[in-house]
Amino acid sequence: MNTIGRLKRAVNSPRLFIRGLNRMYHRRAGLRSENTYGIEVFDEDWDTLVILDACRYDMFEQINQIEGSLTAKESKASATSEWLQANVDSQDLRDTVYVTANPQLERNRQYWDVNFHEVVNVWLDKGWDKETGTVLADTMTEEAIAAHEQFPQKRLVVHYMQPHYPFVQSNTEFDKGHLESIETNQDTALGENVWNQMFLGRIDLSRDELWNMYAGNLKYVLDYVEDLLAEISGKTVITSDHGNYVGERSSPIPIREYGHPRGLYDSVAVRVPWLEYVQGERRSRVAGKSEPKQSDIESEIVKERLQDLGYSE
Repeated sequence: MNTIGRLKRAVNSPRLFIRGLNRMYHRRAGLRSENTYGIEVFDEDWDTLVILDACRYDMFEQINQIEGSLTAKESKASATSEWLQANVDSQDLRDTVYVTANPQLERNRQYWDVNFHEVVNVWLDKGWDKETGTVLADTMTEEAIAAHEQFPQKRLVVHYMQPHYPFVQSNTEFDKGHLESIETNQDTALGENVWNQMFLGRIDLSRDELWNMYAGNLKYVLDYVEDLLAEISGKTVITSDHGNYVGERSSPIPIREYGHPRGLYDSVAVRVPWLEYVQGERRSRVAGKSEPKQSDIESEIVKERLQDLGYSE
């Protein structure tokens, strides 16, 4: 959706207008484009970085059974595109391979200076599950193990899509399938993602029902993260790109928020897990060449994948 479209929706929806005011507060009226208190993830010590998309610290702390040292960290962002820009843009990451289920890097690559040794876009072709509209966790684990075997002297970032919805194991339809970005003549967007539907009061779900589906998605992905840990050596950190509101009140204007809107840096939106797990010998790393820009990926494919995952902006 373009800027004019977003402004029209904000004017016609007081809640969206208030969200915009809160964003202005958190971003200091545009003076900052990220959470300046967030961690610089590529400056930290790890061999493999596992990103669980939209994973809150408190939920991870309750559910996780993987052994290791767990602390809470603060992310530089409240959305994936914001996290990538803050951590990847203009960084020398030629010693790192990025294996991802999330299309946001390719969506924004033309605007950023991306210097990974290799990017493996699992979402692009056979890795995409059309039934659920996402990349399944077992597929990601298989691709990550293959990348580790292909690039044994590189750091590895493995960006799972879960616990971000679609809720893979729930028998629901509102969170799955192709989410069309169509507007009616009343300027009401059809196919809003589940969080925006909750935010605008269009889904009749209790917070507990939504929380349980969300938590189930985390349990699901952690089973496959354990499979990954069994196959790779070195120091692995399990973390997230951002958190997620599930009905908490935002600041400074206390409306109930859902999802992970860009530019809102309340604790639940940026507080993420940081679990350190060490197995076997640490990997030696050798920087290689930066991969060329993948300009041949069709923009419509990127757009469709993002719509399936509920990204309307």
